[in-house]
Amino acid sequence: MVGSKRHMRRLFGANPWISAAAYLHISAGTVLCLRRFPVCGVLLIPRFHPVTAAESVQDVFDTWTIILLAVAVAIFLKLRSVLGQRTGRERPPYDPYSARDAMRGATNDNVVTLPGRGAEGAQKSAESSEPSERWKGVAEAGTALAAGLDAIVGEDKTFDAKHFVAGARAAYEMIVLAYAEGDRRALKNLLSREVYDGFEAAIRERESKGETVETRFVAIDKSDITAAELRVRTAQITVRFVSQLVSLTRDHSGAVIEGSPDKVTDVTDVWTFARDVSSRDPNWKLVATEAGQ
Repeated sequence: MVGSKRHMRRLFGANPWISAAAYLHISAGTVLCLRRFPVCGVLLIPRFHPVTAAESVQDVFDTWTIILLAVAVAIFLKLRSVLGQRTGRERPPYDPYSARDAMRGATNDNVVTLPGRGAEGAQKSAESSEPSERWKGVAEAGTALAAGLDAIVGEDKTFDAKHFVAGARAAYEMIVLAYAEGDRRALKNLLSREVYDGFEAAIRERESKGETVETRFVAIDKSDITAAELRVRTAQITVRFVSQLVSLTRDHSGAVIEGSPDKVTDVTDVWTFARDVSSRDPNWKLVATEAGQ
């Protein structure tokens, strides 16, 4: 017994009450110890419940579940505020093919184009009008020019002579300026292969000498259709341009060797444009040029 008490002191310290309670617990049992010495409950009964590894993982899982759920709700509310809700007034989905057809004539500004499909109504009225009125302001009825225009519109119902003349004027100015600037890319879109080769050779020769050309349009006074014909499936229309422009050439040192920056020159050009009427490509290209009188 004495040895046991000494052993208790070594385990629980010198306090006689703690040593006695521990001894009573070991010898008489926990219940009696609690009845005689309540302090046993403090010493021998733990105040916390140990957490197992499974419960710890479960707590962490529950915490992350709550966090992810909160993030999902936040994302949903953000998308709802940005995208909105269906109201029944949404625009139809974008159709790239219809947009391409509508803008076909605008995809390349450096070309002479036929009128769009919206001009079909105007063409029907032109076809139904009297021959003497069909090409009024463009060609006299009964002439070879009127017959050539009739042949073209017979194959291409969207052809409009006045619209063509307006496009030809724009192309004429662009080609003359592109040649002066040496803009091969613009010329390639506007000229046939043969005409482009001639223009490009002249530009190359000019560049080899170090010469530059400066051209400025003052006005385009006239642009009249002088001939029109349909060769198999190729429409050809010849236009006579009368313009006023200022043009000069400088050498490699910048000195003027031809023309004058202050002189306006009257220029007459006769150009022929062509297009395959069986093709969906509405572009006309310059196929022949000559100086007019």
